[in-house]
Amino acid sequence: MEIKKITAGVYAAPTKHWDRRLFDELVPLPDGTSYNAYIVKGDSKTALIDTVEPSKQQELLDVLQDMNVNIDYIIANHAEQDHSGSIPAVLKRYPNAKVICTQKCKVMLTEHLLINEDLITAVDDHSTLSLGGKTLEFIHTPWVHWPETMSTYLQEDHILFSCDFLGSHLATSELFVKNKAETYNAAKRYYAEIMMPFRIPIRKNMEKIKDLHIDIIAPSHGPLYDKPEIILDAYQDWVSDDVKNEVVIPFVSMHGSTEAMVNYLIDALIKRGIKVKPFNLAVTDIGELAMALVDAATIVIGTPTVLAGPHPNAVYAAYLANALRPKTRFASIIGSYGWGGRMTEDIKGLIKNLKVELIEPVVIKGYPKEDDFGMLDRLADEIFKKHKEI
Repeated sequence: MEIKKITAGVYAAPTKHWDRRLFDELVPLPDGTSYNAYIVKGDSKTALIDTVEPSKQQELLDVLQDMNVNIDYIIANHAEQDHSGSIPAVLKRYPNAKVICTQKCKVMLTEHLLINEDLITAVDDHSTLSLGGKTLEFIHTPWVHWPETMSTYLQEDHILFSCDFLGSHLATSELFVKNKAETYNAAKRYYAEIMMPFRIPIRKNMEKIKDLHIDIIAPSHGPLYDKPEIILDAYQDWVSDDVKNEVVIPFVSMHGSTEAMVNYLIDALIKRGIKVKPFNLAVTDIGELAMALVDAATIVIGTPTVLAGPHPNAVYAAYLANALRPKTRFASIIGSYGWGGRMTEDIKGLIKNLKVELIEPVVIKGYPKEDDFGMLDRLADEIFKKHKEI
C-alpha cells in the first residue's frame, strides 16, 4: 500500500486487490478492486476514515506506522467487512481511538466484529466533529446499500468520503480518474450488481448531497473523482425512471429450438429500430447482464422446459432480475417445450418484484415453424409499440 496525498492534511491509503475476481462469492470482478482508507490530520486530532478488508489489514497498519500518526477517531461509514473488518486491528494499535458511526452501524459493529460498544460513538445526521481546522460532517445515507451507511464530508476541503456510494470495483495505480470510459464502465457494473435494488433510496440520498460544494469524491472502492460531475451525472441517469429503446434477452437453449426463436426475435427487433442485448446464460457474465438491465425498457427471457419447468439457468436469470429490481417497464417470455409444462407460470412467479407490464409470451411446441415465427413478429411489433408510447 502506498500513501497518497490528496490535499494538505488529507491522505489516501488505497489497498489494491489486483487479482480478486469474485465479491461476496457472487459478484464478478473482472478488473479487481481496491479498499480505500483515508487519513485526515487536523491541528489537534487525526481521523481514519474507513479501514480495509481484513486480509489486507497489515498493509494499512504499516502505512499508519510509516506516517507516524496517532489515530484519535475511526470513522466507520459502513459496517460491511471490506470496510470495517480491520477496525479491531486498528483499535488494538490505537486503544484510545473512538469509533464514529450511525446508531445502526454501532449495533452491526458489535454484532459482526464483536467491538466493545463503549468504544463506539453513534452520531446524528449532519452532526460534525472538529479535528482542529478540519471539520467532518456526517451525512446519513441509508440503503446505499445497507441500512446503516453514511458519508463523511470534509467541509474545509470540500471532499465527500462516500464509501460504497458512487464507488467502482476497479484496481488502478491512478489516484484520480484518468480513463473516464474505463471508470464509467466499472462504476456502472458496480451500480448494477450492488446498488440497483436500492435505486429509490439512492435517489433520495442524491438529493441530500446535491447542495454540497464538492470538489473531490473519495469512494472506498476505485479511483477518486476530481471532476465529481462524471459520477454524479451518471448516477442521476441510472436512478431516474428513464429507460432506453433496448431489449435485454437472457436465454438458454438445449437443442436449438429456443435459440432459433431468440435469433429470429433479435432480427425482428433490430428491423424495428430497437437495440438488442442477448445473453446466452450458459456462458454469460452476470455482471454484464446486470449492466444491461440498468437502462433497458424490456426484458425477454428465453428458455426451454426442463422436467416441465424453465431451465435452471433461466430461473437464475429471472431470480437475479427480480432481486436487482431494474426500472425495466415490460417483460415477456419465449421458449419451446416437448410435451407440456408450467414454464410461463414459473417465470412469472419469479419476477414479481419487477414493476413491469407482461407482454403476451410466445411458447411453442418443438422447433419453431412458420406460424411460430409469425407470433415472434407480433411480439416484436408489440414491443415496438410499447417503446414508442414511452
